[in-house]
Amino acid sequence: MANEVALTAAQIAPCFPDKAEIIDVIAAEAITKGEALYQTTSGTFGVADANDSGKEQFRGIALETVGAGQAVSMLKRGHCYGFTVSSLDGDAPLYLSDTAGDLSTVVGTMTVNCGRVVALTDNTPTLVVYIDANWNRIWS
Repeated sequence: MANEVALTAAQIAPCFPDKAEIIDVIAAEAITKGEALYQTTSGTFGVADANDSGKEQFRGIALETVGAGQAVSMLKRGHCYGFTVSSLDGDAPLYLSDTAGDLSTVVGTMTVNCGRVVALTDNTPTLVVYIDANWNRIWS
């Protein structure tokens, strides 16, 4: 799918960790830092995908790289460094991609909203991703 938002895994980090909603979850599979996650029916978390039945949901962004069965910190809500958004417009919506684990600027097979591009208050201003996982939405 075109229009995926590139990331640098080593730079994925919450901008304001004291204001972010970060929770620890158990990985259902190998997860790479920066990937979008979904929740399985057993309560573990795997790599989300907008065109894979059952994985068409968004619960947050992995903040660590882990293997199956390990705990992983997940950003559910908050600003995040590490995504390449400098070429995007501030306030651009972000969606779950048809490429597993990726965010995109275009809607995937299923429309799954993940967040927006937002500006920090520095002189540039620096554009970052604001993640807002809606856990109350029914994904079907």
